[in-house]
Amino acid sequence: MSDVLFAFVTFPSMEKAAEVTRTVVEEGLVAGGNMVPGLRSIYRWEGKVYDEAEVMTIFQVREVGFAAFVARVKELHPYQVPEIVGFPVVGYGPYLDWVRHHGGS
Repeated sequence: MSDVLFAFVTFPSMEKAAEVTRTVVEEGLVAGGNMVPGLRSIYRWEGKVYDEAEVMTIFQVREVGFAAFVARVKELHPYQVPEIVGFPVVGYGPYLDWVRHHGGS
């Protein structure tokens, strides 16, 4: 299994996504983040169905640093229960080495 993860987090706006992404990159919790605008999320929350525009950020993080990343994103995120999920990554060796070097403890 890979020690590198892609962590997906949705945000209500590009501004909030950029703010959180910049913070966790500057704090060394992730190697980087790619913001993908144009998501349309339909979901149920507290008994209602919502249809909202969102932005997805794909973060590059080491598995060992994932818990610290999650804790910090929860502090910065405006949602009560933010979507924060991580997936193991298999890929090009030099790229994965870059994430290992910059992607958090």
